[in-house]
Amino acid sequence: MNFRPLLLIIGLFTCMLGVMMLLPAIVDLLADNDDWSVFFAASFVTVFFGACLMLSGWGSQAPLRVREAFVLVAIIWTSLPLFSAIPFMFSAENTSFTDAYFEAMSGITTTGATIIIGLDFTAPGILLWRGILQWMGGIGILVMAIAISPMLQIGGMQLFRMEFTDNVDGVAPRIAEISGSITLIYVSLTIFCCIAYLLCGMDLFDAVVHSLTTVATGGMANHDASIGYFSSPAIEYVGVVFMILASLPFLLYAKFLNGHRIAIFKDTQVRWFLASLLTFVAIMAIYQFSQGNRDIEKIIRFSAFNVTSIMTGTGYATLDYTLWGLFASVFFFFIMFVGGCAGSTSCGIKIFRFQVIFQNMKMHVAQMLHPNGVFIPRYNGRRIDDKVSASVMSFFVVFIFSFGAIAIILSLLGLDDVTAISAAASALANVGPGLGPIIGPAGNYAPLSDAAKWVLSASMLLGRLEIFTILVLLTPKFWKY
Repeated sequence: MNFRPLLLIIGLFTCMLGVMMLLPAIVDLLADNDDWSVFFAASFVTVFFGACLMLSGWGSQAPLRVREAFVLVAIIWTSLPLFSAIPFMFSAENTSFTDAYFEAMSGITTTGATIIIGLDFTAPGILLWRGILQWMGGIGILVMAIAISPMLQIGGMQLFRMEFTDNVDGVAPRIAEISGSITLIYVSLTIFCCIAYLLCGMDLFDAVVHSLTTVATGGMANHDASIGYFSSPAIEYVGVVFMILASLPFLLYAKFLNGHRIAIFKDTQVRWFLASLLTFVAIMAIYQFSQGNRDIEKIIRFSAFNVTSIMTGTGYATLDYTLWGLFASVFFFFIMFVGGCAGSTSCGIKIFRFQVIFQNMKMHVAQMLHPNGVFIPRYNGRRIDDKVSASVMSFFVVFIFSFGAIAIILSLLGLDDVTAISAAASALANVGPGLGPIIGPAGNYAPLSDAAKWVLSASMLLGRLEIFTILVLLTPKFWKY
């Protein structure tokens, strides 16, 4: 294995992280908060280590192979939270290393789980840093979905290799150029979201931070009451719109802007996602109406915002929806697994995998009825390869097994059943809030033991990298050749 190109890329990402630390440093300096010196020092240390790694790998022209790509992704997503944790440890928050790493991992993986109590009184630099971490994690996931995951054939992502390499008019055929186009779209969407929040009444700082975490579908807010702090229907509707936009495939935005206007509307994954979302919102609205709530506007708004937030893995909340009753708690627990579209910033299992399973089930039923018939599962009009079907089924099995194993481990560490099960689901699906009084929408993860936080940190990483990226590194066979 050639480690020099890995060192170069890891060093580049580390330097970028260090440079981004200067932004909260400037904000704290302007706010006359002493934490500015912590961010400057952390930036220097991070850039120094990143530069050393870059110099170690400088001049390497070797192409990135599959085995090296597995190692690269794993190292980047475990080392960046290590440096990102420095400001949490040495700022006024004065968190332990465990809490700092948990918060940083939650940010980078766009999970949104937090251990910080009293967000309304937290220094602006820390609040901005949490938003930046989620924003960087969001763009990192987009680049990984385009450049890395199809090559690694993880969980059926090879299904999108043709989407990334087709030389369609107006769409750059090279991965680097496609990544550049999507980064520009990501930045533009963030700016538009910030402007929309400003027009709806947020101050500039809140608008900036919340736009970073909305477009990243991360959900870290500046206030303990999350979006509910603002008590603004307009802000909630803006949040719904941009959470949905961030959960659609960004490659289709690139095609749309380059003249393929109907590509995003023809995509079956987009139609399945929107149809599923509308169905879930309708179910929750009907349930609220059946419970005696007769304010139709509030029913629709509360249902739309909270269902969209949980389904896309954003994790914002306008109120404690677990107080709506047992049905609501179970309902939100299950939809947190769903997720958005592949090639978006959203989390969860992803809609396309449900499509692949549905197509295979449909084919199997048809063959039972017509044993001599020939039936072919399709996705967007193209035949689904047997390897893709096997990859998706393997992902489902391992996902469910991982969820069960994590829940059992958390239970053995002393968590009650509701907290253990919902924390496992929330971490693996990268959603953020769980269920119950401890980690529910009205609580946070601070009361959990250090051991539980390390398990959840690993679970967030496992879920964000789609499980197999990490599991394959744990097999002795991977390191033999």
